[in-house]
Amino acid sequence: MRLLGTIGILGIGLAVLASAETKPTPRTFTKDVAPILQARCQTCHRPGEAAPMSLLTYQEARPWAKAIKEAVLLKRMPPWFADSSVGHFKNDRSLSQSEIGTLVSWVDTGAQEGDAKDLPAALNFVTGWNIGEPDLVLEMPQAFDVPAGGTVDYQYVILPQKFPEDRWVQAAEVRPGARSAVHHVIAFIREPGSKWMRDKTPGIPFVPDANEKGDRPSITGDMLAGYAPGVPAVQLAPGQGRLVKAGSDIVFQLHYTANGKPAQDRSKVGVVFCKTPPATRVMTLAASNSRFTIPPGDPNYKVESQLELAHDVTLRALAPHMHLRGKDFEYRLIFPTGEQQTILRVPRYDFNWQLWYTPEEDMLLPKGTKVACTAHFDNSLNNPANPDPSKAVKFGEQSWEEMMIGFFDVAFDAKLDPKLLLPEKKSPRSGD
Repeated sequence: MRLLGTIGILGIGLAVLASAETKPTPRTFTKDVAPILQARCQTCHRPGEAAPMSLLTYQEARPWAKAIKEAVLLKRMPPWFADSSVGHFKNDRSLSQSEIGTLVSWVDTGAQEGDAKDLPAALNFVTGWNIGEPDLVLEMPQAFDVPAGGTVDYQYVILPQKFPEDRWVQAAEVRPGARSAVHHVIAFIREPGSKWMRDKTPGIPFVPDANEKGDRPSITGDMLAGYAPGVPAVQLAPGQGRLVKAGSDIVFQLHYTANGKPAQDRSKVGVVFCKTPPATRVMTLAASNSRFTIPPGDPNYKVESQLELAHDVTLRALAPHMHLRGKDFEYRLIFPTGEQQTILRVPRYDFNWQLWYTPEEDMLLPKGTKVACTAHFDNSLNNPANPDPSKAVKFGEQSWEEMMIGFFDVAFDAKLDPKLLLPEKKSPRSGD
């Protein structure tokens, strides 16, 4: 009997210990949660930004406690899709397992506020801008009326201001006027030598005229900045800049999505100029493929692209782009020696988040390096975002069409003619 009693007491003791080990550690908002939200969330989760709710204060975050727990456990938030086994990135916004545990424990122990003296100082945001106060703001002079329903063709607006002299841009940010109806905006630099749409009146939205094949001329030129969910403002390192040549103007490409309510949009772009001419120029290039047809119902259709570099450059950032059938995307470097290196793998592409990935270390790409991309598309019934799995899908601007573009930013000597970055196109031989 004494032995049985001892065993019983020991069992109770072990049960108490097990319960103590599994009981969540109490966490508070002020001491434990606020620092995580500041580091990972508040850039978007604040008034006027892309997120649907603000998480600046305890009073704002507390009603969303259970939703926060679910989002971090499922790794839906913060949005980050790079395979952690391939490369490391400066702007990795994913939560560590410790941070996830802290947020979950906070919710499970009652989502308490805590002592006000533990609260870190609030971050200093410039209202309306992530780049600080811009030196110049260019805005659409008249609003575009977005209808409540139907399809809206890509709109273009030539902003009515030419740059009187060469200017180097340190930072740039696009701000949509009607965020709920704007899928994306790209601000292109149209240089004075460009013949693209010279007959169009600045300030008035238009759709480029199609040719006899139904194709519309695409604008060529460097990107100054862009807006889409997840796209950060452009903020270059000291000594780097994007060049806007004298006589250039800025052209907006605008993709509107009708959402059941009419809206008016006047998007704008703000820029911060370099204080001194930089030693290094940054440009956006792309390894893209527009010649593909995804068969109906195909769950894993592969498309590849490649771009060869004709000059030494430094790789600065990567941005895969597909539409609703996009499944996964991979970047590889093929060096002149034949050696290959995978630098980014996105195993679960999400069209709702257009992310840039900035390598932790600068990567020198010697002359002759090829940037190769491989993407897969899911045009099957198993893809819940698929607009119509019974249709064959080709390259196109609208979301129910597809794109396969591997954008990447490169940095190079500011004195170098950017035309030398790519191999000279070979003229077709006589008789070909």
